[in-house]
Amino acid sequence: MAFINYNTKNRSTIFPGIQSAMEHSDQVTFGCVTLEEGVIAPLHSHPHEQWTYVLDGEMEFTLDGEKQLLLPGMGAYIPSNAVHGTFAVTACKVIDVFVPVREDYKNME
Repeated sequence: MAFINYNTKNRSTIFPGIQSAMEHSDQVTFGCVTLEEGVIAPLHSHPHEQWTYVLDGEMEFTLDGEKQLLLPGMGAYIPSNAVHGTFAVTACKVIDVFVPVREDYKNME
């Protein structure tokens, strides 16, 4: 698994309109995520820490009640159990990293 082609990797649907090509190590889940324009990832939480980095597009990110417009080159750190969600203002491409591994996502593939 040293080299991964996320362009050809199967994608899993995280929420309607949100898909991710993911890989998992013993410690981390790494996902290349696409969001369709106008899609909403509803407010939710999980025990995993999450890092989100925007590669392309604009998303309105909500974290513990605070909203921020994230543009390419921006991101968010989501602590364990923090309530968060997003609205894709445009189509987006983002990187999501989770610690520890998202076993629930492994089971989606």
